[in-house]
Amino acid sequence: MTGDSFDRELETIRKRKLEELKMTGDKDWPSAPVNVSDAEFQDFIAKYPRVVIDCWAPWCGPCRMLGPVIDELAGAYRGKVAFGKLNTDDSQATAMSFGIQSIPTMLFFKDGQLVSREVGAMPRQTLEPKIKAFIG
Repeated sequence: MTGDSFDRELETIRKRKLEELKMTGDKDWPSAPVNVSDAEFQDFIAKYPRVVIDCWAPWCGPCRMLGPVIDELAGAYRGKVAFGKLNTDDSQATAMSFGIQSIPTMLFFKDGQLVSREVGAMPRQTLEPKIKAFIG
């Protein structure tokens, strides 16, 4: 195979892959928050370019108030942000590694790196601008 034909073949493959990605769109992005544990946490934040993790516990009243807001945002921002829920009672190692001392705490990750956090329950009209700024 000559250099020119190799380049053409490579370009054809690249175009086909781009079309495949366009066709799948946001199908691989969850439309609802995904429950993550210590075992799945790293894989989840590595899978998507932008992730928000809601650190919560079942006994936490403010966490239960925030839950429906996170559910709505996960649907509204599918394909832009993946939302996960980390039960801090069940996944203490991950909670400790990020210094979670108060819940609910939301951890914002870009390309697998923690870039921001928000502590406390907040209504959608307060949280949504933070999500939009995070998307950039």
